[in-house]
Amino acid sequence: MSLLARPPVAALAAKTMQRMTLLASRRASGPGSDAAAHARFPEFPRTVRTLTVPTSVAPARATVYLPAAAAPAPPVHVNFHGGGYVMSLTELDDPLCRFLAAEAGVAVVNVDYVVAPQHPFPAPPRQAYEVVRWVAEHAAEQGWDGTRLTVGGQSAGGGLAAAVARQALAAGGPSIALQVLHYPPLDLATSATDKRAAIARPMLRPWMAEVFDTAYVPEPENRADPLVSPAHPSDTADLSGIAPALVITAAYDLLRAEGERYAARLEAVGALAELHEVAGADHGYDGKDDVKAREVYALIARHVREVRERGA
Repeated sequence: MSLLARPPVAALAAKTMQRMTLLASRRASGPGSDAAAHARFPEFPRTVRTLTVPTSVAPARATVYLPAAAAPAPPVHVNFHGGGYVMSLTELDDPLCRFLAAEAGVAVVNVDYVVAPQHPFPAPPRQAYEVVRWVAEHAAEQGWDGTRLTVGGQSAGGGLAAAVARQALAAGGPSIALQVLHYPPLDLATSATDKRAAIARPMLRPWMAEVFDTAYVPEPENRADPLVSPAHPSDTADLSGIAPALVITAAYDLLRAEGERYAARLEAVGALAELHEVAGADHGYDGKDDVKAREVYALIARHVREVRERGA
């Protein structure tokens, strides 16, 4: 076991990453800053309001992106950001949220969920599910249509979206029309050092994944939990009836294989809307490559829009 796989060391490393991320987000401009994220895709307006969702874990702050068209009660999409389950990168998803609100015509709820090591598993997926349930149950007062509900996320956010869909299946609701899993981590039971990328130096290095995985789930025996590792062979539960999924992988990503495995598992029960591999791309590619980001965001918007049209 490496030093980084020890929970106290991983927790310290994760907190250091949090401090560095906070400093970057506070800069007036430059990569990683909130201002830089807000400046991307200027053709899509930023029409937002904020709300706080009560949950049993902690209140969850969220930013709601509103579609430009004044259609009554638009569908709603709940987004969970990436960050290895340890970094609060809510604003980095601002371009995606504006894109979906405009192109799919939905209200987008961008959730600032709790992160590890301060809130390790199972707190984040539990809170994420309670937020989605609240979004569905309070639709009328919030002005959106909770019967046309989709969820999604990038990286760790994709893992949380998968966990939300799994909890909704087990609990019998809320009804989720689509889960969007964008280069998600879906197998923390397999050591990051045993995973292989298609290139020698992928963006998500094994040591980084080791820090994230250990900070998020300190006890190794819990990493095979279905809400953490639905792509691991140990999870053999019947997923019939789970929300259909758009699974997006990146060709060079360390996590590509587990995304493909989970897509195959969903396809076996008729719950795979599409598996899409982004060619020539690595983990987090959409944070810098506007061309590829636009193409994939348009794909996500099309799938979300089809849900809207089916329910209209």
